[in-house]
Amino acid sequence: MNVDQILNLPSMPPASPSYPHGPFRFIDREYFIIVYESDPDAIRAAVPEPLVPADGNLVYYEWIRMPDSSGFGDYTESGVVIPCMLDGKPCNFTAQMYLDDEPPIAAGREIWGFPKKHADPKLEVAKDTLTGTLYYAGQMVAMGTMAYKHEPHVRDINKTVEALTKQQSNLKLIPGVDGKPAIAQLVTYNLTHVKVKGSWTGPARLHLIPHVNAPVADLPVKRVTGGRHFIADLTLPYGHVAHDYLKQK
Repeated sequence: MNVDQILNLPSMPPASPSYPHGPFRFIDREYFIIVYESDPDAIRAAVPEPLVPADGNLVYYEWIRMPDSSGFGDYTESGVVIPCMLDGKPCNFTAQMYLDDEPPIAAGREIWGFPKKHADPKLEVAKDTLTGTLYYAGQMVAMGTMAYKHEPHVRDINKTVEALTKQQSNLKLIPGVDGKPAIAQLVTYNLTHVKVKGSWTGPARLHLIPHVNAPVADLPVKRVTGGRHFIADLTLPYGHVAHDYLKQK
């Protein structure tokens, strides 16, 4: 391989790249989000500066089913998202994420800094109940339930589009060959070309179980405020560096 060929590779390994060049398109991406109040000290400990936790001590626990994802295939993920403020503007910080497919794990960590680990999440409709589960190393660490399509979304479809296009942020940490940080950035991005196909709210419950390698329960459930269920097509573009921690040193 010459230099141009090397620099044109989308990812490692060269013989069979883990993922192609983006952006990445998702069709019929299904979300199940449980909104709950948690401990403010635990939230603050999970949020990197210069992000500031939003008022209300809220946490979003999410399951996302992705049956048709360009470059990534068919997979499911689950994790913790914390509403925050960045430079006075609202954003969502992805604190933990667990999924069952190697290409989006590699791409998510290497491009945007998603905190992805391999696990076994599942989102399904069980009789009259929308049900999400997360298993890590054979042990259940999260279970969420919501009444299935009991009522239409209290907001119109445009409100769901607005929520999906809200600025998102991740903490991207990649070491160099000497083990020291080579990249330490707060990354932001916004989903684009969003088309919401259905959106519902309803009563929900969430159970989190302590696990050392999937510590979702470190953000304890104090009170569930409700569940959200929606389906959309969207595009995940490349992101931007909002803050470079190495330049602070």
